[in-house]
Amino acid sequence: MSTLAITGGRVVDPANGLDGPADVFIADGRIVAVGPAPPDGFRPEQTLDASGRVVAPGLVDLAARLREPGQEHKATIASECAAAAAGGITTLCMPPDTHPVVDTAAVVELIHQRAEAAGAARVVTLGALTVGLEGTQLAEMAELKRAGCVGVSNALRPVHDTLVLRRALEYAASHDLTVFVHPEDPHLAQEGCVHEGVVATRLGLPGIPASAETVAVAQILMLLEQVPARVHFCRLSAARSVNLLARAQYDGMPVTADVAAHQLHLTEMDIGFFDNNCHLRPPLRTRRDLEGLRAGLVRGTVTAICSDHQPHDSDAKLAPFCETEPGISALETLLPLALRLTGGDEPLDLAAVIARLTCEPARVLGLAAGTLSPGAAADVCIFDPHAHWTVEPDRLVSRGRNTPFTGWELEGQVTHTLVGGRVVFQREDPP
Repeated sequence: MSTLAITGGRVVDPANGLDGPADVFIADGRIVAVGPAPPDGFRPEQTLDASGRVVAPGLVDLAARLREPGQEHKATIASECAAAAAGGITTLCMPPDTHPVVDTAAVVELIHQRAEAAGAARVVTLGALTVGLEGTQLAEMAELKRAGCVGVSNALRPVHDTLVLRRALEYAASHDLTVFVHPEDPHLAQEGCVHEGVVATRLGLPGIPASAETVAVAQILMLLEQVPARVHFCRLSAARSVNLLARAQYDGMPVTADVAAHQLHLTEMDIGFFDNNCHLRPPLRTRRDLEGLRAGLVRGTVTAICSDHQPHDSDAKLAPFCETEPGISALETLLPLALRLTGGDEPLDLAAVIARLTCEPARVLGLAAGTLSPGAAADVCIFDPHAHWTVEPDRLVSRGRNTPFTGWELEGQVTHTLVGGRVVFQREDPP
């Protein structure tokens, strides 16, 4: 029996209401005790000293594109799982827009096999809502669930036919699958690449109005009045969307939502003079929207913070702004960006932020993760909350170097990551 003890740290486990000094004891890849050592003469084979650090459940990321299969020139499952481990993330959820699309059990099995071979993080997948994400024919959701998919989604591809969308919600509900929706009306968004506002006008770029998102949110909410489906809204960017969601939750609808970490710190003003690393989808919006997203986190309307990781090769960001590919490399900045929401005048404390990175996203996925409960898998993130580091793209573990945070000094750095009680990342030069 392999045994390990993590001693001297501040244990923050929101799922169990723990926040304070404690030791964590692990045997055979599972948590056996938090606090006093097990009474049966537990003797650890390995001890990690976590003095001055926070010991938390491994982070659960609701959205990470690992680029495999189909775009291995950008990244691979192995490379991005290693980056996830460096960021304290132990569970990654992949959207279905790979090549080929995740609409058959064979693709699901391929992804799981390659993730298991990589061994640095657990990877779960969303299945396609429609065949090939074309929005016309429903995917075999029952087969995808049997293969291990934790939900279904049409990713960034719209379902133009409202009847098809309703039937998809009904089919998913019949198999107890959560539908993950990227709310964007394609007719309002058209070929836009930035938020429709003063920056778009100044730069002469086609804009995407906030109504492209809110109309799509409203459409789903209206359908849910007749269809008993469970829906998760992905990557909200507009304050008005949060308000619509809050009302729906008040009315008892089974709806949840997440926000990407960068949307909590950047606005349309950060585009500056065509910074292609700020080409995102959904786009960066106004300061008022940013504050609305943060308020939604505080109220609990928005329950999770994700990375929305999208690594790109360098060529993908070299064209004129609207012709570049949207997205940023975000696994290694997820935790420190979330930690910026604590302290000072910020209304969230550390436990609340950790909850939105661990047990809350795990609950959305229906996974027994994001907790240090005895018997749970020993997926653990140990980080120094006071360590300062500067974002340098060339030093990222991810193969994606596309980040708008270059030169930012962040506080909070992962020193160890454990998956199943095994150390998969240990910082060689801990601060």
